[in-house]
Amino acid sequence: MRWRRPTNRPNVGRVIYQHPLHYLLGVEGLSLLRAYGGERDRAFAEERVAEIRQLLDDPALAVDGVEARAVDTVTGYRVWSETYDQPGNGLFAYEEPFVRGIVEALEPGVAVDAACGTGRHAAHLASLGHRVTGVDSSPDMLAQARVRVPQATFLEGDLDALPVADEHADLVICALALAHLPDLRPALAELARVLKPGGHLIVTDIHHERVLLGSVPHVRTDDDEPRLIPSHRHRASDYLAAALPHGLIVRACAEPIADGPVGRRFPIEEWDTWPWTLIGQAPEAFQAAAAGSPVAIMWHFQAGQREKSTSRSRSA
Repeated sequence: MRWRRPTNRPNVGRVIYQHPLHYLLGVEGLSLLRAYGGERDRAFAEERVAEIRQLLDDPALAVDGVEARAVDTVTGYRVWSETYDQPGNGLFAYEEPFVRGIVEALEPGVAVDAACGTGRHAAHLASLGHRVTGVDSSPDMLAQARVRVPQATFLEGDLDALPVADEHADLVICALALAHLPDLRPALAELARVLKPGGHLIVTDIHHERVLLGSVPHVRTDDDEPRLIPSHRHRASDYLAAALPHGLIVRACAEPIADGPVGRRFPIEEWDTWPWTLIGQAPEAFQAAAAGSPVAIMWHFQAGQREKSTSRSRSA
């Protein structure tokens, strides 16, 4: 969640250009590809072409785009920490039932909340009687977590170098974090290292299809400059390739799909709310483009036996 090792930050500093018309044309294009593949009829496809013409002629979309520089998660979450839980990430409603369904069936033990953020999962683990250690590389998020869960221990650290000893935890949670990493393998190796044999690992993340649809965190600097926290499109095979070599056994995987209407057409808001406030300009197209697209990917792994000689101990 808070990856900051310089050699693994290829996107940091890159300028990303975002324009509302470009986003809407992309959504229309995706919906037309769905129609071309047989998911929608001719009338729908012709409506999309007509709507594209309207969008191209819409004076409200004849505006300048926004150039936003990509920042590392420590920088980005320094800003986001103040409002991260208000009202909360929209993914919470999808991943919390999955996580809680697993942890509430386990006996209380030693738990690690890796990339703990403001302590959302740490608080629930502590309420169940777990002895909790939260780790995050954002000092600002940790400050929020220490107030929220005073009975837990919180440590600053990166996901590729957790300040936790080998085979320390009965349970490890890493929630909504790994999409920020360009390479999943170092983090999964660490998450496996700190698990006891037979211990449980729960990983939740934004789905790569949702990232493709524009779900990338927007933040602003103290000088009101737009910034983006990069997200990477990791496939299920990427998680498995990173996890299985460390003796992690898959117990469950879920990819929930959003439901409900997209919403009505409404005026374009500020960049901070893009792309979701843009969707109302082409709700039928977005509904078709996102049809069947999962919002999250969630894993339940269990640690098997491992060779002691491969461990790399780190004390807390």
